[in-house]
Amino acid sequence: MAKVYNLFKGDKVIWMVFFFLCMISIVEVYSASSELTYKSGSFTAPILKHVGMLIGGLAIIIVTLNIPCRFFKILTPILLPFSFFTLLYVIAVGEATNGAQRWMSILGVQFQPSEIAKGTVILAVAQILSFMQTDNGADKRAFTWILCVAGLFAVLIGLENLSTAALLLVVVYLMMIIGRIPAYLIGRLTAVCVIGVLMIVGLVMWLGEDNDTTSDPKNVATEQVETQTAKASSSSSGGLFHRFGTWKNRIKNFTSDKEVDPSTFDWDKDGQKGHANIAIATSGIIGKGPGNSVERDWLPQAFSDFIYAIIIEEMGIIGAAAVVFLFIVLLFRVGHIANNCERNFPAFLILGLALMLTTQAMFNMCVAVGIAPVTGQPLPLISKGGTSTLINCAYIGVILSVSRSARKKEVTEN
Repeated sequence: MAKVYNLFKGDKVIWMVFFFLCMISIVEVYSASSELTYKSGSFTAPILKHVGMLIGGLAIIIVTLNIPCRFFKILTPILLPFSFFTLLYVIAVGEATNGAQRWMSILGVQFQPSEIAKGTVILAVAQILSFMQTDNGADKRAFTWILCVAGLFAVLIGLENLSTAALLLVVVYLMMIIGRIPAYLIGRLTAVCVIGVLMIVGLVMWLGEDNDTTSDPKNVATEQVETQTAKASSSSSGGLFHRFGTWKNRIKNFTSDKEVDPSTFDWDKDGQKGHANIAIATSGIIGKGPGNSVERDWLPQAFSDFIYAIIIEEMGIIGAAAVVFLFIVLLFRVGHIANNCERNFPAFLILGLALMLTTQAMFNMCVAVGIAPVTGQPLPLISKGGTSTLINCAYIGVILSVSRSARKKEVTEN
């Protein structure tokens, strides 16, 4: 028993948050996978695969937490070129999903290079901030280096996955504030970012193709519609602009304030939003109970992008609040661990990773409840996933490694 207990080293609060999120994930993915069970012809195959992925993630955590945090610096010169070339490869000949080339395979293992690139950028930014820290904050040269690294990878990621690139840039921006980059540089960056976002939105609205599809009440698979939309945009715009049609329609759907009569609602194009709203509206305080979701059979990506809507439907407001609470506990606990670190690198690293997890979770939940446009971001450690699940578990492992191996500040008693 003692040997098993020794496997779970590091901060116990982080471990508790991880296990609670995993328990929620297993229950809700099993409930929300009706589409996958229908396709596979087995009720157990999808959930067994997901549980196997979580077990694999647990193994990654146990291995990672036993690596002293100082050795993570060694990974930077290895992961930077690996991420760069895999991102280039996936843009050129990657496997397409929903009209975007995001996947590649190595020795039969399929993964998304963008997931690895996110952690790589955070690792590099943490190293730059720690190396260029002075008594008065970070050296202004750190700002230039961070922009070069983060900007390059954000462009490569954003060509196929704009929401992931935006998420990464938000986290890097927050890390620069925490890392005490001079305020005047942060101010300039903010102004440039606002102008840049407006220009990108303008280009998307200008070059993106409107795709009006004929409504078919028998077809509510929005995923298929988005695939057709992306293909149509690809044939018309081509090259780097083939995703603009999808992005344009997402922006238009989100910003439209037009009241839609229920009898004329286009379930073919807006099935995700419509069924997510129904799931939330019919939930109540305590929900319908685990396994009793109705909208899982109609909501595309119920087990992934929109799993939070299923959580609300089955567990009610109480369950939804519990998920939010777990991510808040994770962020604050990591902040406490970082504050106790004597050295800057491990503190910046785990803060960046925690911000990545919680910011992505916030985006996912905002999409599910309709206060943000569809981004395609899964709910970390809860949504069914492959690469994302394993990478997120690696993040947890790094946080636990820092909690147990980073040198602590000495507390002086008065």
